[in-house]
Amino acid sequence: MVTSRWSAAPDRAASPRRRGVVLERAILEAALEQLGEVGWKGLTMEGVAAGAQTGKAAVYRRWPSKADLVADALVAGLPRVEAAPDLGGVREDLLALCRQVRRIMYSPPGVALRAVIHECDQIQAERFQGVIVGGVVEPTVKLLGEVITRGIERGEVRPDAANGYVFDAIPAMMMYRSKMCASEWSDRDLEEMIDQLMLPLLRPYGS
Repeated sequence: MVTSRWSAAPDRAASPRRRGVVLERAILEAALEQLGEVGWKGLTMEGVAAGAQTGKAAVYRRWPSKADLVADALVAGLPRVEAAPDLGGVREDLLALCRQVRRIMYSPPGVALRAVIHECDQIQAERFQGVIVGGVVEPTVKLLGEVITRGIERGEVRPDAANGYVFDAIPAMMMYRSKMCASEWSDRDLEEMIDQLMLPLLRPYGS
């Protein structure tokens, strides 16, 4: 199941005197909306303040720079994958996990994250490396490890396939092709990646 920290957030315009956590949430949401509309280069602290219906001083008090604001907005907004699929077979589990990752990548915060990656220069992009790793890569690798471990227990996967190189394959491929090839990862793309890349990597020797 993929969930967002803001799935139950109240309407940010409900109170004309927002403050504290409510105001911060409105600013973070406005930052993501601005990223989706104008991208990293077009985003300004003034534009975020206008979108959040607050003064820019309220934004600068909490985030001294655009990079700080965007990093926090992405961390707070990215949906989470909470559980590894358990559908009875490694192929089905891998496909279900990839679909969950795809939903994250193409959610509004995921689109905003990819816009940042595409538009930032190398130094700026390093500022968001922790967001990518902590918000997308590490959770995916953890759940991929659970899927593969269950596959080993069922005899579908060889024991030595539970290693970091194999665990990195799916998130690395999805991130690379999204950035370099503008791939949107259709169901067919996901199936081909699983069938042509992952299953041969996992299959017991001699089978």
